[in-house]
Amino acid sequence: MAFTYPPAERTSHVDVLHGVAVPDPYRWLEDLDSEQTRQWVEAENQLTFAYLEQLPAREKIRQRLTQLWDYDKFGTPYKHGGRYFFTQQTGLQNQAVLYWMEALDAEPQALLDPNGLSEDGTVALTNWAISDDGRLLAYALSASGSDWLTWRVREVDTGRDRADLVEWSKFSGAAWTKDNAGFFYGRYDAPKEGEAFKSANYFHKLYYHRLGTPQADDALVYERPDQKEWGFGGDVTEDGRYLIITVWLGTNRENGVFYRDLQDATAPVIELLNTFDAAYGFLGNDGPLFYFRTDLDAPKERVIAIDIRQPERTAWREIVPESDDALQSVTLVQDWFVAITMHDAHSEMRVLDKEGRLVREIALPGLGQVAGCSGRRADDEIFYPFTSFTTPGTIYRATLSGGESAVFRCPQVGFDPTDYVTEQVFYASKDGTRVPMFITHRRDVKPSSDTPTFLYGYGGFNIPMLPAFSATLLVWMELGGVYAQANLRGGGEYGKVWHDDGRLINKQNVFDDFIAAAEWLIANGYTSTPRLAIGGGSNGGLLVGACLTQRPDLYGACLPAVGVLDMLRFHQWTIGWAWTSDYGSPDDATDFQALLAYSPYHNVKVGVHYPPTLITTADHDDRVFPAHSFKFAAALQHAQAGDAPVLIRIETKAGHGMGKPTAKIIEEAADRWAFVVAHCDVKMDTASLSLTPAK
Repeated sequence: MAFTYPPAERTSHVDVLHGVAVPDPYRWLEDLDSEQTRQWVEAENQLTFAYLEQLPAREKIRQRLTQLWDYDKFGTPYKHGGRYFFTQQTGLQNQAVLYWMEALDAEPQALLDPNGLSEDGTVALTNWAISDDGRLLAYALSASGSDWLTWRVREVDTGRDRADLVEWSKFSGAAWTKDNAGFFYGRYDAPKEGEAFKSANYFHKLYYHRLGTPQADDALVYERPDQKEWGFGGDVTEDGRYLIITVWLGTNRENGVFYRDLQDATAPVIELLNTFDAAYGFLGNDGPLFYFRTDLDAPKERVIAIDIRQPERTAWREIVPESDDALQSVTLVQDWFVAITMHDAHSEMRVLDKEGRLVREIALPGLGQVAGCSGRRADDEIFYPFTSFTTPGTIYRATLSGGESAVFRCPQVGFDPTDYVTEQVFYASKDGTRVPMFITHRRDVKPSSDTPTFLYGYGGFNIPMLPAFSATLLVWMELGGVYAQANLRGGGEYGKVWHDDGRLINKQNVFDDFIAAAEWLIANGYTSTPRLAIGGGSNGGLLVGACLTQRPDLYGACLPAVGVLDMLRFHQWTIGWAWTSDYGSPDDATDFQALLAYSPYHNVKVGVHYPPTLITTADHDDRVFPAHSFKFAAALQHAQAGDAPVLIRIETKAGHGMGKPTAKIIEEAADRWAFVVAHCDVKMDTASLSLTPAK
């Protein structure tokens, strides 16, 4: 198919930054509402979808994705007031439904179903909190994938909504007071007209909403006009005594913790931890004794106790010392700490007593991930989800006194997991660092240079990439493809040092790790360049964009999704300023040099043969401003010297990915795989896709 790309004016716009002239010919694409941008978006989508619709594998892949997606997906239950609350997404429902039960053996009752709130399923239940007595639900909805939240309150017994309405909340949960009279939440001031999806978010504030009153009467609990970048998360201790205020500074790992005594209406906010010298996660309290998970003097984290009556550091006590494996999460249940650690990028679970001594191991069913657990001080039970590349999210219930674990909910998916195999390998990066990588495929596939392979990575913000099930990946493997997931520096797999080695001026290490993974797969006979596709989203979209521009010769196809691609202007849009903790700031001369060296948009070179590329973004993405993808696509299309397509797929009524309806997920996944099949010299027969579920 011949490609004639939509006209995209190249202007003479140049910024001079730290004495360096930086051209930005597509600055006009930052104005999302201009007629010129709208016409460009429409023309790009027409080109992209006309191309995708004629790919022969697309419809068969879409059908199989639809079939595999038709299974129940369960959320981890939470217990309040003796009642159990959990989410369940049945089959092909666009959004998960919130259910509740009076007892474990009771019939679940639907409490909130967002599927009826919009015709296309683009209104999502984004966050929710149950009052201490289990009778009231505070719930937050978002529309079209936006980060903006609207909170309402529903009665559990009647299913009736009260009149309460809270708007312009963002990056916030809700924390009920012990008397169930209201909740704490975080918000920004209402944005100016037309600026909701673009303008920078500063001056977060913590409020208390009392039931039955208008939002205008909400009490301002805490703000810092002198610290525009601070954000506040409110939590109420289980005994109802204290408000815990977690103070975050963008995406910095380091944070502060303040508190307020809720028994005294005149009590001030006390700055318990205000030096921002480490990460501190509040776990619970025994009266004035507060427990924290922290990386202070412990790169892989530990648990400490602070008596707020003696808050000086010399009085702090270590409860759980740092170990060889990084802490993934800690939950305080009764008098036990349930600790989940990461051993070479997979989860292990242990129960420890209040002195940090091992009580028992909780055996997991295989090499996989446990994404935290739920439990309260008054209960003897916990719930935790387990997943792996071939295990759909299964919810387990365990009693801590007896140690028994049993399946609470287990989805049934139309495939046989014994038909697949997962191995973990370790490879050397450019500087010799040992990096782990998971490789998964059908058991009957014998990888060779002819094997299509999809390499995925993230590498940022201290986020670990552990094994997890995806029906999308299952389809790829059914087609005979290999899936490889590299655990790059910048993530949290090995704690603080691993993160630090992949951020700021060390960010190039992340790209070197990913490039080395691709080279290892080729050198070890798993695939070859024409059959190797790479993908990643958000910070992973940056990863793909940087590796694409640095080594365009190495890949058969590239799929950057909702990526951060203009590294000199990311900090000027929505919450982008917060990412300077990982990227550094373009306003700093040293950081600027590092950012310019790898910024995908600024490193596109005219006359290069770029591999087939499908960029994906959404017009309502107010996390990573869609102009990142717009400008990168225009630059790549202009520079492309070869015949390979450079396309951009722009989803409407969707955002960064949060709350994306099932129908849109399936459509986009089918387009991605059809694109890879078409361009990675894949000699696979789509007839091998089973449309009959495995028994």
